[in-house]
Amino acid sequence: MSVWAVLAAAGSGERLGADRPKAFVRLGDRPLLAESLERLDASAWIDAIVVAAPPGWEEPAILLAEELGCGKVSACVAGGATRTDSVRAAVDEVPADAAVIAVHDAARPLVADDVLARGLEALSAGWDGAVPGLPVADTVKRVENDVVVETVDRSVLRTVQTPQVFVADVLRRALAADRPGAEPWTDCSAAVEAAGGRVTIVAGDPKLLKVTEPDDLERVAALL
Repeated sequence: MSVWAVLAAAGSGERLGADRPKAFVRLGDRPLLAESLERLDASAWIDAIVVAAPPGWEEPAILLAEELGCGKVSACVAGGATRTDSVRAAVDEVPADAAVIAVHDAARPLVADDVLARGLEALSAGWDGAVPGLPVADTVKRVENDVVVETVDRSVLRTVQTPQVFVADVLRRALAADRPGAEPWTDCSAAVEAAGGRVTIVAGDPKLLKVTEPDDLERVAALL
């Protein structure tokens, strides 16, 4: 089974207040992108990688992969205006005979093999997609105009992470759906769900923190 990874690394990182895109801010003594690149390249589950880099940063991304010795990097494309556009551009570089596409955000650098393994096991069981998720610890309220209208049953809620894995053809069809004027999907699972795909939740990893704010870099660095 051929498994390709799409590494979404085209985010601007505006909330980090950095002078460069998020993928190239420093995590310890090297770019944030390096951690997920190196981990995916070392994974026995991944056969090849396509990187979606910030527009104009394709060459630095390729040079970084070469410096790290990441021989599984097959291509690097310029990201688009939205995350979905970036993933779509990267998926276009995945060969038609790929069986599975795993989509991972470079903003979650501490990707682990066991999370990938759980997702792939779910696909082997017949699911179209699998996403790692964690239970919601806090009480959740639904609010309208600052008025609490409902306390939501948190037992049926999950916060989701990446890598999200999909049957390749299912993901391609979902991303190709025409949605004029619609709000962008916030993850690939939403696209597959909207197209009628069957997606399951697998156990996530508390270490798969997402880097959004400057403090997040310190929290992730402490886990390296």
